[in-house]
Amino acid sequence: MIDRIFSALLTFCLLAGGTIAIGSAMADYDRRAAEQATVVTLPAVTVTGKREAPAIAQNESLDPAAPKVQ
Repeated sequence: MIDRIFSALLTFCLLAGGTIAIGSAMADYDRRAAEQATVVTLPAVTVTGKREAPAIAQNESLDPAAPKVQ
């Protein structure tokens, strides 16, 4: 009998503690996010390059019955 009460009480305490921990972490995150809200603008970047032709897959198997990959 006591083990059922103990397990229910332990479960309730774990759920309540988890809820409080998550709530306090969310409140702390909102406060820290408001304090650290700095915006940095970086200069524009131009990327240039050339495309290479895609490599063609080839089957190098020595088995003649193996399917050919093209």
